[in-house]
Amino acid sequence: MTFLDWLFSDYPNPRINGQWGWLHITVLVGCIALIVALSLIFRKKSRRAKRIVLCVLVAIIMAFEITRRTVYLCHRSDYSWQHTLYTLLPRPWCAISCWMLFVSAIVNKDWFYNYASLSALLCSVLFFSYPGAGFNNQYILFENLYSIATHSLLLVTSILLLTFRLTNFEYRTIWKSAILYVATIVYAIIEIYALKIEPDPLYFLPNNDVMNILHIPYAAYLSLYIIFSLIYFNVPYLIQERKKIFRKRHFKVRKLSE
Repeated sequence: MTFLDWLFSDYPNPRINGQWGWLHITVLVGCIALIVALSLIFRKKSRRAKRIVLCVLVAIIMAFEITRRTVYLCHRSDYSWQHTLYTLLPRPWCAISCWMLFVSAIVNKDWFYNYASLSALLCSVLFFSYPGAGFNNQYILFENLYSIATHSLLLVTSILLLTFRLTNFEYRTIWKSAILYVATIVYAIIEIYALKIEPDPLYFLPNNDVMNILHIPYAAYLSLYIIFSLIYFNVPYLIQERKKIFRKRHFKVRKLSE
C-alpha cells in the first residue's frame, strides 16, 4: 500500500463486523478518558482558557474536514457544479454538526453553544452506538480515520461544552436554538430536493438506516422521530430550570430560617 493509496482510500479494504470490536471500544474509552481529564484539569480555569481548548478541538475537526474535501477534489475527475457542491458542502448531519461547532466557536454565544453541543452529541452517540463507517473495514485508510476522528472529536467537544459550562440552557433563549434547528432542517431539505447532493442527511425520510435498524413502519418512525427531537432538545432546559427553582427555594428557606 502506498501513501496515495491510503490517502485516497483506494486500497482494497474488505468490510468486517467491527462494531463493538477492540478498536471501537478502545476509541470510545479513550474519548471518555479525555473528557474526564480535560474536565478535571480545566474545571477551575477561566472561560478564556476553556475557549482555547474548544478552539483547538474545533481546529482539528476543521483540519480533517478541509483535508477530506481537498483529497476528494484532487482525486475526482468530475468537476461539475453538482459534484463540486457534493464535495465541498457538509452533507450528513455529522458533517453539519462539525461545521456548527466551528461557527459556534466564532460566534461565542451561549445559545449557539447550546444547539451546537446537543447536535454534535446526538450525532456522536448514534455513531458510537451503531457505527456504520470507520470501524467496519479491515484497514484504517484515510476515509476510515476521518470518520473515526471526527465523530470522536464531536463526542469530546460536545460534552466539554457542557462540563466547561460554556452552554446556558435558559428557556428565555430556547427560541434561538429552535431557529438553528429549523435552519438545519431547511438546509437538509435544500440538500435533498434542490441541490440533490444527499438523500437524507437528517434521517427523517423513509427507508433510512435508523428506520431499517429499528424495523418499524415509517408512520411510527416519523412520530417517534418528532417526539424524540422535542424531548431531546428540551431536556437540558428542563434540568437547568429545575435547578434554578431548587436554588430559589433553598435561598428562601435559608432566609426564613435566619
